[in-house]
Amino acid sequence: MPTVYGVALSPFVRKVRVALAEKRVAYDLDPVVPVNVSPEYRKISPLGKVPAFRDGDKTLADSSVILAYLERIHPNPPLYPSDPYDYARALWFEEYADGGLVTIIGPKIFFPKVVAPRFFNQKTDEAMVQKAFEEELPPMLDYLESELAPGAATLVGRQFTVGDIGVASQFVNLFLAGFGVDARRWPKLAAYLSAVHERPSFRSSIAEERAMLGV
Repeated sequence: MPTVYGVALSPFVRKVRVALAEKRVAYDLDPVVPVNVSPEYRKISPLGKVPAFRDGDKTLADSSVILAYLERIHPNPPLYPSDPYDYARALWFEEYADGGLVTIIGPKIFFPKVVAPRFFNQKTDEAMVQKAFEEELPPMLDYLESELAPGAATLVGRQFTVGDIGVASQFVNLFLAGFGVDARRWPKLAAYLSAVHERPSFRSSIAEERAMLGV
């Protein structure tokens, strides 16, 4: 049975777990915390980050790399479109989440609001959090709103893809931090996220994480 290394609250670990659930692949979770990781773990993940992945004698690091591997060995249901342009668009939305949304939701909202006080006994910088939520995040939500078709439950065509997994994973952290998406300002995005988070693959992960935090 393959092993996913990393803590459940990480949006990148969540990406891998959701993909595995979509593909109905059983796995073990080893809750590695990416702080002062062991030399042994760095042999699997040279940058010391999560997630990492072991499949027999094969090891990989980075959520996008792991998802690409999973697609090759477990092709159904496909999480990458067959159309070349749609394929590229799915990769783009994955990158928009992993390289864009995370820079605001992670260190400026989720970490100071949830991780810092709960696990490091640090006081939340509420001013920084509010600035990030009220000023820095809205333009990124505006873009997603503009890219969604009315009533769409997916970002690319009608297929659930790695782009959806990446984007929706970041918003789980936003919601766990006690923030939401204003349905009056971003109606398509709010409806889209609600639909994606109701998928069994997301729902089970979210329930587990909410229980961990007691929220």
